[in-house]
Amino acid sequence: MFSFIPASLKNLEQNKMKAEDQQKPKSLGKNIMCHLQCMFFHKNLSEKLNPEETRLWSQSMDKLLESKYGMATFHAFLKSEFSDENIEFWLICEDYKKIKCSFKMNSKAKKIYEQYIQAEAPKEINIDHQTRELIKRNVKTPTTFCFDEAQKIVYGLMERDSYPRFLRSDVYKTLLESANEPVKG
Repeated sequence: MFSFIPASLKNLEQNKMKAEDQQKPKSLGKNIMCHLQCMFFHKNLSEKLNPEETRLWSQSMDKLLESKYGMATFHAFLKSEFSDENIEFWLICEDYKKIKCSFKMNSKAKKIYEQYIQAEAPKEINIDHQTRELIKRNVKTPTTFCFDEAQKIVYGLMERDSYPRFLRSDVYKTLLESANEPVKG
């Protein structure tokens, strides 16, 4: 009889650990939701997001990135997975393309190269050697398009890998649920 008690306590402890593990993704989703609400001036996110906009994010990554809240949510999700260098690189390239002054372009291109492209860069993105070498040459005399190939690669990686994970995540599911809840007044 005494051997039954430790076994049942062991089962109880295992069940408790399983329950905690199942709660982690939900609490992660809620933590990201809280972070997003803080980013958007402490207002209830469901008041700012309409359910239709949130559902549109699942149609394509372009729709997600076109939305201010979609972009912020996706970025927060990637940050929670320690893989936000891709979206940051993509965004910085979008800003880089808007630069008109050649001096600024030169300076910014070098910073982007050092931050994301060169081997062992602090936020090194996953691109092939040929693309890395092409950019290394392009940065010497930068143009608006010198990061385009790497940006396409990174976009493809996010679209095939990060974006589907985001759509399956508790973060997105929680956001969909909260956007569908009626606003309390």
